[in-house]
Amino acid sequence: MRAPPAAVPMTEGLSVIRTPNRGVVVAGAALGSVGLVVGVLGGTAAMASTKGAPPAGTAIRTVTVAPNAGPAAESAAESLQIAAESRSLSTKASAVAAAAGATATAPPKPKHRKARRAARAKSRAPLTPREMAQQLVAQHPGWKPAQFTCLDKLWTRESGWDPHNENGGSGAYGIPQSLPANKMAAFGGDWRDNPLTQIRWGLSYIADRYSTPCAAWEHSQRYNYY
Repeated sequence: MRAPPAAVPMTEGLSVIRTPNRGVVVAGAALGSVGLVVGVLGGTAAMASTKGAPPAGTAIRTVTVAPNAGPAAESAAESLQIAAESRSLSTKASAVAAAAGATATAPPKPKHRKARRAARAKSRAPLTPREMAQQLVAQHPGWKPAQFTCLDKLWTRESGWDPHNENGGSGAYGIPQSLPANKMAAFGGDWRDNPLTQIRWGLSYIADRYSTPCAAWEHSQRYNYY
C-alpha cells in the first residue's frame, strides 16, 4: 500500500487540487489543532495524523483521491470540501456574532422622542404674563393678532410686564398700572399677585375706554398715559 500524501498546511479557505500523480487533493484550514488526512487509494481508505505542527490555532484538512479512483471518489472528496466549508463558515459566523454581542451598545434614542419630551415639558410649564395676554387678545371678539403687538408695547413701557410693579409717585400698580390699584379687585381678590387677574382687568379697561389696544397705545404715545 502506498503511503498517504503529506498534509499541505494552509492558513484559510478550502480548495480542490488535481495532480497527475496524486489525483484530487482537497485541502483547507479551520480552527483547532488536529489535522486529518484521508486517502482513498484504489477504493481503500487510510487515515493518518499530520506530521509537523502547523501554526498555532490552525488545523489542516487534506483529502487525496488517486487518479484511478473514479468519479465516485472525486465526488466524495468534493462533498467533504463542501462540508468543511460549511463548518468553517458557521464557526466564523458564530465568532463574529459573539464579538458583536460583546461590544454592542444601546442604539441612540431618536431625536423625535426628545422633541416630544421637550414639547410636553413646555406644555406643563406655566404661561408667562405675555403668553396669557396673547391668548386673551386672540379670544377677544373683533381683535386681530396685531392688537397684541400694540398691547405688548404699551405694557412693556408701563410696567415691563411685572405684576408687582408699583409707581412710587402715583401708586399705579401691576402690569396694567391700575390707578387706584384696588380697582383690579373687581376681577379677583388675588389682584396683588396674580398676573392673569391683572391682565383681565386691564383688557376690560382698554376695551371700555379705547376699544382696542392699538388705540390705547396711540393715546399713550401722544399723552404719555392711557
